[in-house]
Amino acid sequence: MNQSNTMKEIPEMERPYEKCEQKGAGSLSDEELLAVLLRTGTHGENALSLARRILYHAGETGILGIHQFNLERLQKIKGIGKVKAIQISCISELAKRLAKASYQDTLSFSCPETVAKYYMEDMRHEKQEQMKLLMLNSRAKLIGETNISKGTVNASLITPRELFIEALQKNAVSIIIMHNHPSGDPTPSREDMLTTKRILDAGALIGIELLDHIIIGNNCYISFREEGML
Repeated sequence: MNQSNTMKEIPEMERPYEKCEQKGAGSLSDEELLAVLLRTGTHGENALSLARRILYHAGETGILGIHQFNLERLQKIKGIGKVKAIQISCISELAKRLAKASYQDTLSFSCPETVAKYYMEDMRHEKQEQMKLLMLNSRAKLIGETNISKGTVNASLITPRELFIEALQKNAVSIIIMHNHPSGDPTPSREDMLTTKRILDAGALIGIELLDHIIIGNNCYISFREEGML
């Protein structure tokens, strides 16, 4: 791609806007798509070059790296001020919501695969382990969800007490717990097993059933229910 400092120096049919108009958005590269959304570059650098630097900043491997940025980190990139940082954060959030919405009609809390797909984009990009609690009524309909912890998910940090306080306040009949593995491998650890057992036993005592524990990896998941571990 031409390394010109301004878009006007790039041949017209190679400019992202014109290329999109003539050939459709599907014809644009990741860099070109981001350049269109950024609209402008910075001093001495066009939007295309700026987009390229963002996508491959600090070892990031392309478009998925956008999910790893927060506002503070974005503003440390030369040429990215508050406005552009907010634009990029909104692009990331929009992508997550579009992915989530595409699975909404097929979501069934009795089917682990649909639950995993629905929450996949929310959780798979997290760099820390995060546990989410889903609370269901007697018809297995979602009546509430909340993040229980962020950090290392283990038996000493996740207590049944804090989890079931939330569930009791919502009058939940059953719950599903989910957490992500930043490594991308959803294989349960020993701590995952211990945490699940404690929550299962506590739920049995107070009459709130643990339906499943789903671990999210990188575009993959493991369901304790499917694996016969519940």
